[in-house]
Amino acid sequence: MQFVIIGCGNIAKRHAEQIQTYGKLVAVCDIIRSRAEELGKKYNADVFSSIEELFAKKKGIDVAVICTPNGLHAVHSIISLQAGCHVLCEKPMAINSSDCLAMIQEAEKAGKHLFVVKQNRFNPPVVAVKKLLDEKKLGNIYSIQLNCFWNRDAKYYENSWKGTNMLDGGTLFTQFSHFIDLLYWMIGDVKHVRAFKKNYAHQHIIEFEDTGVVILEFANGVMGTINYTVNSFQKNMEGSLAIFGEKGTVKIGGQYLNVLEYQQIQNHVISPLPAGSKANEYGFYQGSMSNHDKVYQNLSDVIHNNAKMAASSRDGWKTVEIIEKIYAAAENIN
Repeated sequence: MQFVIIGCGNIAKRHAEQIQTYGKLVAVCDIIRSRAEELGKKYNADVFSSIEELFAKKKGIDVAVICTPNGLHAVHSIISLQAGCHVLCEKPMAINSSDCLAMIQEAEKAGKHLFVVKQNRFNPPVVAVKKLLDEKKLGNIYSIQLNCFWNRDAKYYENSWKGTNMLDGGTLFTQFSHFIDLLYWMIGDVKHVRAFKKNYAHQHIIEFEDTGVVILEFANGVMGTINYTVNSFQKNMEGSLAIFGEKGTVKIGGQYLNVLEYQQIQNHVISPLPAGSKANEYGFYQGSMSNHDKVYQNLSDVIHNNAKMAASSRDGWKTVEIIEKIYAAAENIN
């Protein structure tokens, strides 16, 4: 398969590494040409400064990988679909649900696949707990608690689109959309939300909150909470998910939902668990577990063997919709 990457920041490098297994990176594009040239030189790919020029000059592309800022995901995905490409879009799918629906409609019109990166679904403890839920081994689910305690200091946001309402969208979109996705994937849609948010440590640095507390009522009656912040001192502290059910309690923890920290299940033990991937490294900070190899394996299986998507465009849309509900309900603490 022939691939192009739109947006040549840190995450694009992770994609370029995986593309080599499944095809050829034939072109890269970034409005900051030096970034595109650096990535293009490494993989012998053609370099472009605009997406319009890229698709005008490059034909026969199979997959466009969208790694641009959050607020540009929709327009770049739609242009790529209209050019006849399948699309793999980095998280979040977009920063509003109407853009997500427009992307889905364009994919259906073009007869192309629209993939959304949700790599935390492949974390070994997440896979194991999802299997428990699907097999009803925990019985009726009562409540779920999500904690996201990371560090993003002023340097992270310096000279960046990150931290802006227009291109970033909010802490839940850029830092924790993977975690919100798991709530939807495991428990279902959200019915009611109460929330509070505040910017404590990033005044004049970002345009939205750095901390939030959320109470959720899911459509199936399950109660949930989310506690999140990017003010963990100096480094990421925790990314955890605890589920309390009729027949068991489990907690996935670690910094990136990468460790099965607790299990007490009726007539069942989760064992053994395969080793997971390492966290994504971005120089002076870290992100979620790097499971992009599994993302690309699924993409190839879907395109060539009509396999089931690991994360559908509908999943991407529902994640964005839930984040919208949280922000719409959130009260600012003065």
